[in-house]
Amino acid sequence: MIRSLWTGTTGMNAQQLNLDVIANNLANVSTTGFKKSRADFQDLMYQIMRVPGSQTSVDTESPTGIQVGLGVRPAAVQKIFTQGDLINTENELDVAIEGAGFFQVELPNGEDAYTRAGSFKRDSDGRMTTSDGYPVIPAITIPDGSKEITISETGIVSAIIGDDTESTEVGELETVTFTNNGGLLAIGKNLFRDSDASGDAQAGTPGDDGYGLLLQFYIEGSNVNIVEEMAAMITTQRAYEINSKSIQTSDEMMQTTNNMV
Repeated sequence: MIRSLWTGTTGMNAQQLNLDVIANNLANVSTTGFKKSRADFQDLMYQIMRVPGSQTSVDTESPTGIQVGLGVRPAAVQKIFTQGDLINTENELDVAIEGAGFFQVELPNGEDAYTRAGSFKRDSDGRMTTSDGYPVIPAITIPDGSKEITISETGIVSAIIGDDTESTEVGELETVTFTNNGGLLAIGKNLFRDSDASGDAQAGTPGDDGYGLLLQFYIEGSNVNIVEEMAAMITTQRAYEINSKSIQTSDEMMQTTNNMV
């Protein structure tokens, strides 16, 4: 069997995965706090027909040998945690992180999750939550009748309560960091879970060394660059076509051989 037939197949499969990643990036170009992904590939094993350095005569040796590659395979699909654009919303519960860090929230099963999407809301109990109702950690409750809610760069949440003339501190937002952001497990809904690869969450105060500042009235947009993704899509499409052409050419060569019988 001609090796190129199967090599071309691995190439088509790889480019299909690459296109899947690009399509997901483009689909989330308007998703708050979304981080784009990138597919990484590596070559497969090689069929060694002549070992480099093997003797070709009594006094000579092969300088390169003969090594025939057998295709490509996916090595990783990693998240790229560059800063997204900061978008002004004039909503007092919208908070963006400028720099490193994640907000920590509590899932319905009691486990923790992490997000860069700071488009917070208030539930019926006055708690600050995500759009899905997951409360932030540590819990922050804004009393009924509160007005002029302010969130400082360091996470202090204050509000004027009732007929008061001065603001009262009602809670404090913390952020967490990880040793390896790329090891976080994306679970959808703008949320991540920690893993053995990411390391444990390290809580801290916004603005401290290694922790980004908070910006009220802003949200962080997706870090997807449409132009870059479109260029990558074109490259992927052409690579897919070229690999399919190698399969077609292999088939034609096999047909030529078959016609000689």
